[in-house]
Amino acid sequence: MRRPASSSSRRASGSGGWRAAVRRLRAGRATAGIVACFIAFPAPAAAAERTRLVTYTALEPEQLDPIRRAIEAAVPEVEIAWQRASTGIITDRVLAERAAPQADLLLGLAATSLLQFEAAGLLDPYRPAGVEALRPFFRDPNPPYSWTGMDAYLGVICFNTEVAGRDRITRPSFWRDLLGPALKGRIVMPDPAASGTGYLLVAGWLQTLGEEAGWAYMDALNENVSAYLPSGSGPCEETAAGRAAAGLSLDMRAAAEKAAGAPLDIVVPVDGTGWEAEGFAVVAGRPHLALARRVADWAASREANTLYARSFAIVAYPGVSSPGPLYPPHAEARMIRNDLEWMARNRPRILAEWRRRYGAKIRRP
Repeated sequence: MRRPASSSSRRASGSGGWRAAVRRLRAGRATAGIVACFIAFPAPAAAAERTRLVTYTALEPEQLDPIRRAIEAAVPEVEIAWQRASTGIITDRVLAERAAPQADLLLGLAATSLLQFEAAGLLDPYRPAGVEALRPFFRDPNPPYSWTGMDAYLGVICFNTEVAGRDRITRPSFWRDLLGPALKGRIVMPDPAASGTGYLLVAGWLQTLGEEAGWAYMDALNENVSAYLPSGSGPCEETAAGRAAAGLSLDMRAAAEKAAGAPLDIVVPVDGTGWEAEGFAVVAGRPHLALARRVADWAASREANTLYARSFAIVAYPGVSSPGPLYPPHAEARMIRNDLEWMARNRPRILAEWRRRYGAKIRRP
């Protein structure tokens, strides 16, 4: 991965894990589509005597139970109470709760969101044990140390080859190839206000093209977009089902859909793609900081990263990822030189302008 331009800086698994992951994915798909509110995942009744740690997450539903079980095995005194929503929903909620935080932990959330919380003084300044072993761009470089990366995910084009063959649509290689008349009304994309994947795509275009040309590109792209969906996975799912010719999505979902037999090409554009890191942090001002910090120690461990690597091609701990044969081998090399701090700082302004221009096509959950 290229080091980001600033001082700071979903996902593939090994080939054997993909089919099991896809089965879990299919079983949890109805749940994954609900992003307008938080989804609570209660822990088993046997954990009633443990200390309950409310944990906000944007991880996929099928990832939650394995991670919860691993945390509770490593720190038996805690009960992880997940509250899941898409990245944008969580980000807005944490900021709205700043005077009275409700979460003890944030785990599996965009680094750009964590950077906003860090700037607002909402994170506990804690450096987990063992972070020195992680790849440098997954470590918070800003004192006091407050968050740690887990994985990185990147924007891709899910391209339905059956639809394309039937309707004589040429496979895109560059982002500009999405602007042709054959794709008018045939593209779906995530809403960047709700989806971290949507935001990394928008921020990537604005950084690589420059703001004026970036907005001009999105104006033209909007002519071919039929709808902006509330999750990063949704566009690839719609494309896999043949309801769209191209869906802008994330690497992990694209590889999972293709492994399930969908007629997809996974396109990582030659001119580079936006990406996002995902991480964890302890929330400041909550009553169980000592236990939350022990969970953070586990989350930085090799054991935890091996678990993340079941779903992500790029993880923080070196040497544990094992992307399967369906994952694009050139994906990491095409990740742009990204400035996560710029993304965090400019998110409110960019989203306000994006909504003004394209909000009429947002599909509500």
